[in-house]
Parts: sequence; C-alpha cells; structure tokens
Amino acid sequence: MTSDTPPTRRERGEAALTRIHGEVGLGYVATLRETFPDFADMLTDFPYGDIYARDGLDPKSRQIATIAALTILGDSRHELEIHIGSALRIGLTRQEIIEVIMQMAVYGGFPRALTALSAAKSAFATADNQTVIPAK
Repeated sequence: MTSDTPPTRRERGEAALTRIHGEVGLGYVATLRETFPDFADMLTDFPYGDIYARDGLDPKSRQIATIAALTILGDSRHELEIHIGSALRIGLTRQEIIEVIMQMAVYGGFPRALTALSAAKSAFATADNQTVIPAK
C-alpha cells in the first residue's frame, strides 16, 4: 500500500480495534479466527472498519453508547466486561460507566442494570490487576 492508497476496511477495522481494545482486541479476534475465520473478518470489517472508524463520534461517546446498548440487551455480560475495560482504557471514569448503567435501569429495568453493574465490578477488578496503557 502506498501512502496515497486509502486504508481498506480490514486495515481501518484493525486500527480501530487496536485503538479501542488494545492488543487484547486483536488477540480476541485472532482466537476467533482460528475456528470462525469468516465471522472474525465480519467483526473486524463491519463494526470496527465501517462504524468505529467513522469520525462522527469520539471513542468515549461510542463506548458510552455501546455500554448502554449492551446493558439493555441484558444477555451480553462478556461483551460488557470487554467494552467496560476498553472504556476505562480510552479514558472514561468508573463513575461515568456506573452512571451510564444506572441510566439504563430506567429503560431496561433493574435486573439488566444489576447484571451490567456486576460486569462492571469484574472489569474494574481486572483493570486493577493489570497495567493499563492509555489509547492514543
């Protein structure tokens, strides 16, 4: 690729994935690719290459929206833990994350908010036990 060639969806996706989730995100996709290569490609290309790579929202706003959506879904604890950890990585505070989840109790109910708070507790504990390198 020359400097004049725009990045491909995959390149944009990998860059966004790394910016948001760090090496953990790339590792997750690599593991997924071992068994489900087509799905790993779709995950990299569409959400990260087409959506997360857009300029319309800053990374913090995108993580707030993602945490809110995953909280409302109610059955995405694993994804919530990943995105909460990434939200911390890109600069959201624990209190901001808790406030987003509390706001979602109004729309999704207390059981889903409680599940999300439990995921937040796990993500916070994980963050406490590792060195976090802020995204650039």
